[in-house]
Amino acid sequence: MAGFYATIARYYDAENTDKTDDLAMYSELAEEYGGPILDIGCGTGRVVFHLAQEGYVTHGIDSEYDMLERAKMKLSVFSHIRDKLMFYHGDVLTYQMEKRFKMALLSYNALMHFHTQDEQLALLRRLHEWMLPNSLLVIDLPNAGEIYASQDTNAITLERSFVEPETGHMVMQQATGYLDRTQQLMQVTWIYDEINEDGVVHRTVAPVIFRHFFLSEISLLLNQTGFQIDATYGDTERGPFEGGCERMIVLARRV
Repeated sequence: MAGFYATIARYYDAENTDKTDDLAMYSELAEEYGGPILDIGCGTGRVVFHLAQEGYVTHGIDSEYDMLERAKMKLSVFSHIRDKLMFYHGDVLTYQMEKRFKMALLSYNALMHFHTQDEQLALLRRLHEWMLPNSLLVIDLPNAGEIYASQDTNAITLERSFVEPETGHMVMQQATGYLDRTQQLMQVTWIYDEINEDGVVHRTVAPVIFRHFFLSEISLLLNQTGFQIDATYGDTERGPFEGGCERMIVLARRV
């Protein structure tokens, strides 16, 4: 059975084409800390391509082969930044890396794929090993407080519609989810209805589980693995982390 990102890989770029709000923040942080930069769970390269085009040496690691293949296809087009980008296929928890980084990114929801405390601690210890002294770790997560305050529903909701560029087919992306508040696990099922030229609908169903985090929990995990929180923000424009904000963006320094 294919994994979640193998199932949705061909849709990923088209459905996330408007996800650009965090790129300016990464540019500002890269200007302050410099490269090389590591993006964990880089996928098809949304963040790493942006940073490489700004002149930073950027590395991406991902466990999903199909997502990395799409990143490498894009790299063949961006020949002017080929020397700025490097991709690694493997599990970050076991991968052996000789390079050391001035910045490491757990960009948009990446940490949510590490469900257990053992995995979370192992990940952060591995990143501490790969990072230079006084380097920066960025963690971008949803504000769990707002998620917990929302009402559960079994309804299937339309998330977005987009055109899949390889076929030109219209795709309607829908979702349904359930939050286990005791385990802090959100079970989401994404449904992609792709409509071909004859009006026939091909449905792709892609279930995934995300782990939610609260700030006190993140603080403890970071303290246990050699990081110190420098700042916490509620959005990518570095607004305050407070009730009602959508994101929890943590900047932590390796100590």
